[in-house]
Amino acid sequence: MFTLDRKLNDGTRIGKLTTPHGEIRTPFFMPVGTVGSVKSVAPSELVDLGAQIVLSNTYHLYLRPGEQLIKKLGGLHQFMRWNKPILTDSGGYQVFSLGDRGKDKNSLVKISPEGVEFKSHLDGSKHFFTPEKVIDIQLDLGVDILMPLDVCPSGKATLDEVKRATDLTVIWAKRAKEHFELQTKNYTPENKPLLHGIVQGGLDLDLRRQCAAALIDLDFDGYSIGGLAVDFETRDMWKVVELMGQILPENKQRYLMGVGTPDDIQKAVTLGIDMFDCVLPTRLARHASVYVKCQEEKKFTLVNLLNARYREDGGVIDPGCGCPTCSGGFSKAYLSHLLRSSEILGLRLATLHNLYQYLNLMRQIQDGR
Repeated sequence: MFTLDRKLNDGTRIGKLTTPHGEIRTPFFMPVGTVGSVKSVAPSELVDLGAQIVLSNTYHLYLRPGEQLIKKLGGLHQFMRWNKPILTDSGGYQVFSLGDRGKDKNSLVKISPEGVEFKSHLDGSKHFFTPEKVIDIQLDLGVDILMPLDVCPSGKATLDEVKRATDLTVIWAKRAKEHFELQTKNYTPENKPLLHGIVQGGLDLDLRRQCAAALIDLDFDGYSIGGLAVDFETRDMWKVVELMGQILPENKQRYLMGVGTPDDIQKAVTLGIDMFDCVLPTRLARHASVYVKCQEEKKFTLVNLLNARYREDGGVIDPGCGCPTCSGGFSKAYLSHLLRSSEILGLRLATLHNLYQYLNLMRQIQDGR
């Protein structure tokens, strides 16, 4: 359940989201733990950094090690030793990003009204996802916030292709909602997870309005904005985000999927968005890039530690940063050396810094700073 406590003058919504595994202050950022692990970071470290919730992926966990094994071993929380909330993406984006949406006989993905057939990227085995099966997988994982199977069109898709994807997303959302309510009818209010609807429609505002209206009629626990982080073409997304902030229910949480940079997040919260996830803090760290906040402009710059000028730089990444890397006194020269030498500690220290930057930004927003 979402509670909106107050709305700031700039449009930021301050509230809380109650889940079976605890309450989350909003707005918030979810570190991405695709296969049940945020890359190179232990759960206890995530807690120390201030993470309130993590994101994992249905598609990847279904293929390996399998939701039934995870259920047998006590559920995803027990499996990954994380006792705070978990959200699982439905896997729709992963499924549809594997192939060319069934345009030729060798495609990895084939869509029908019933669901989607795809081949595993691990071993080529065939699988079939229906809206109902995706709900069942996530319920077996035992997570707190579920996403229904949707159709995520490419940023290069034609308007007709986007419309077909949007229409099918709505049909599948209705099936997912009905199945979810049936499967959870004996849950108590305290242990019943939350189910989101996912608004699709590309960059077309009319399609977005139609999709949102249909999903609002289905009365989901919260609403996700999908399809805006799939291709470079979708960087012109702000009209869509602004529209969603205007028409999605005030009393439900809004989730901008897969977005984005710290500057993106700062802008999106002023448009009424409450939830974010992105692979950038961990992915960029693995490529030796770290975020530094410019206090005067309240914007973030990206620093590449492989730049030659950092070879002999004895200063930390950011003297004002409270992350374990900066507060621990690890110099840019040392980090540059580790990353050039492909030492695991280097990418870990860079990852801890980037995650702290994101999570500390959210704390500042939550506190109205």
